[in-house]
Amino acid sequence: MAEKSGSTYSRSSCSIESSDGVILDCRVYRPTSENNSSYVAVLVHPYSVLGGCQGLMRGIAKGLSSRGVIAVTFDTRGAGKSSGRASLTGSAEINDVISVCKWVHTNFTTNTIILIGSSAGAAIAGSAVDKVEQVVGYVSVGYPFGFTASILFGRHQKSILQSPKPKLFVMGTNDGFTSVKQLENKLRDAAGHNTTHLIQGATHFQMEGHAFDADMVNLILQFITTL
Repeated sequence: MAEKSGSTYSRSSCSIESSDGVILDCRVYRPTSENNSSYVAVLVHPYSVLGGCQGLMRGIAKGLSSRGVIAVTFDTRGAGKSSGRASLTGSAEINDVISVCKWVHTNFTTNTIILIGSSAGAAIAGSAVDKVEQVVGYVSVGYPFGFTASILFGRHQKSILQSPKPKLFVMGTNDGFTSVKQLENKLRDAAGHNTTHLIQGATHFQMEGHAFDADMVNLILQFITTL
């Protein structure tokens, strides 16, 4: 059912079935004016085990749809109203991302999906990038490359670092989980075209929240123009 949420966008709710039968609760943000963009943004929220949910991606989704890009958010398994149980390392959630992207491809007949992930959601989304042909670009907000975070999410790194698709890595200089040096070292030998953008003084959890949503919208739209 559609819900009017602003003068420049509308929001509707839907359910999407993941490949293993989990039902995912989703929101679709559409521009109210004629949509001139062929891109659809799929946004993956932070670690659900620590309370991550699609609400954290709402500000970016609203901003993108207000600027002409359809945006889709969803709760991964075990989060919010989605069924199933969250996995500790985000391995099962990769199927959720793939299923949402396939739904987007079918329902919007688009071959140009931008996959955007925040924190652990960036790691999970990164594992799905090359599993969906229609994904043409990837944006990470605070990818957990640091040593401690890698204990849980290190298994995701190979997929995104070896992907030939264009990638944008955004991180606060005071991230806390990943240092600027660690980010640079990880990307030094990464495949494809990789761009970094550092937000001075921002912490990891500030980037997860809404403080920098407007900045992220601008960075994502700029990234799209390079594809």
